[in-house]
Amino acid sequence: MRVLEVDAGREWRGGQNQVRLLCRELGRVPDLTLRLVTARGSELARRAAAGGATVREATWGPSLDPRACARVTAEIAAFRPDIVHAHNSHALVVALWARALAGLRLRAGGGRAPRLVATRRVVFSIRRRFGRSPLHRVDRVIAISEAVKAALVADGLPLARIAVVPDGIDPDEVRRAAAAPFHLRHRLGLPPETPLAVNVAALAPEKDQHTLIRAARDALALRPDLHWVVVGEGELRPTLEAEIAALGVGHRVHLLGYVEQADPLIREAQVVVMSSRQEGLGSVVLHALALEQPVVATSGGGLPEIVPEACVVPVGDHAALARLVVTTLDHPAPVPLPARFTAAAMAQGVLDVYRGLTTDD
Repeated sequence: MRVLEVDAGREWRGGQNQVRLLCRELGRVPDLTLRLVTARGSELARRAAAGGATVREATWGPSLDPRACARVTAEIAAFRPDIVHAHNSHALVVALWARALAGLRLRAGGGRAPRLVATRRVVFSIRRRFGRSPLHRVDRVIAISEAVKAALVADGLPLARIAVVPDGIDPDEVRRAAAAPFHLRHRLGLPPETPLAVNVAALAPEKDQHTLIRAARDALALRPDLHWVVVGEGELRPTLEAEIAALGVGHRVHLLGYVEQADPLIREAQVVVMSSRQEGLGSVVLHALALEQPVVATSGGGLPEIVPEACVVPVGDHAALARLVVTTLDHPAPVPLPARFTAAAMAQGVLDVYRGLTTDD
């Protein structure tokens, strides 16, 4: 089987790490040959190549960059993959055009166009005012959680074209990355014994750190020594800073900014907190479980699929979030990482999707 993975790769986030892990794991499958097309000079290109993947770099600007489209078209025509797998929305648009263009050449030579797979990582609606989502034009959509699947079905995507394959991590890799101390308390000027609740997420509306800040205010009466650390950058920073000031919690809530390697920081927390309104799955939570850290999360999206009900509060309920964080500090109960959320399990699930499509032929 020949597989062409496609990811725009213009940033390094959880989705790109999943592509790296998938390429690494599938590279160990004896009867499978894999190539990855991604942005030239990107972190994904560098890390995937370091992991042994065959990488084809493309100049990739806007979503439908003709240079990226030409590169993917050439790869399909030359490599003749059985499967093309697009990992984000920009990659999907390029893959659709490239498959159509390369398909003309392949069919003229007696071949055929590859089957197209797309991964969906978010629970946002795919409904459009004009036209249909590109996801309606693929052979199979991989949803990373039941929550993502439910959102796709609600928006009219046929159930038969959706497969649920959760994201996975390499627990040993996470633990090695967390070994170097971050010295978080020292950086914040706090005593060594200070309890910390840590949130690692982009400062974006769906991550809802406003609820977390209100929970920090509610927790002052319960645990006045508790500090809350928010790790990430994004569009919400100005409004979050304003709310921190308005609620008078600047001495307890710290906006740390973007941290390239968050695992050491997660290891130094007493509890990892996710306040999201919408979450495809929650890779930060997977890392926390691998590091045996207690987790408190909202019921947003796929988060309840990772942690037990006792670790979950309703979306937007800052008072409940504060109470559960304090209870967890007093009675920590780490949850083991379920085997279905490992990189090996993720890759096997994706491989089953590929094989199912090629067998259908």
